[in-house]
Amino acid sequence: MIVSASRRTDIPAFYSEWFMNRVREGFCLVRNPFNANQVSRIPLKADDVDVFVFWTRNPRPLFPHLAELNDRGYRYYFLYTVLNNPRHIDPRSPALSASLDTFRELAGRVGPERVIWRYDPIVLSSITGPEFHVKSYASIAHSLRGSTLRSIISFVRLYRKIMPRMNELAGQGIETIQPEAPGALEFLHDIAGAAAENGMEITSCAERLDLVPFGIRPGKCIDDGYISRVFGLELSAVKDPGQRKECGCVTSRDIGAYDSCLFGCAYCYATSSQHRAEANHAAHDAESPVLIGPP
Repeated sequence: MIVSASRRTDIPAFYSEWFMNRVREGFCLVRNPFNANQVSRIPLKADDVDVFVFWTRNPRPLFPHLAELNDRGYRYYFLYTVLNNPRHIDPRSPALSASLDTFRELAGRVGPERVIWRYDPIVLSSITGPEFHVKSYASIAHSLRGSTLRSIISFVRLYRKIMPRMNELAGQGIETIQPEAPGALEFLHDIAGAAAENGMEITSCAERLDLVPFGIRPGKCIDDGYISRVFGLELSAVKDPGQRKECGCVTSRDIGAYDSCLFGCAYCYATSSQHRAEANHAAHDAESPVLIGPP
């Protein structure tokens, strides 16, 4: 079983203590995000978990626990988002310099093959146009040279729940640009070139647009082929039926909860309300078997 921790929230950044408590207990409880009365028990013993996949913008709170995870026999890798968006778009994310330092330190601890860089999602806007992203991506790629072997990109998808935040940006004069616009994707040639120059494979994540002409093939974040190469495991290659049709990820169990991340990114599909996320975080108990609230 692959355990995703988590597409729904940043467990390493905000809930590392809870996660380690659940590892020590050997299980956690997860509410169905569409039916709170339906609760699943997810086994978390080392014999039950093939790989943990950590999705994060700040894994540093998990650093003190990596040795314990290793000693307990767990395999894991990180999907680490590093962007350099203006604060209008990423209001509470770690500063770029801190993210780069943390990324390099993490790669030094676990190896560059176990830290994947997500430059994702790309928000094209009047203040973050193609030139901005080419410069930003190339600079970060250069800084992470030798610390990762793979980069993942995608474009923001305008889900209904994020539209109030997008409309708020528009009210501040920040207009989004649709990647489907003629010529809007040409800058990806430079993005792909920067990845290659810095020793990185580049793939896309659940992207509806065909980026192959720009040198970017469709990829998987939870990738059976990658897991086989890195950990020597031969796992099921069955596509996760709970993900978008464009998503190539294989089946996993997610242990997170929506509306519980505090970073407040304008484009985040996993948070519908910053107020709700803060309230849920306040209701979190690191000793509870469920991430948010009592079991």
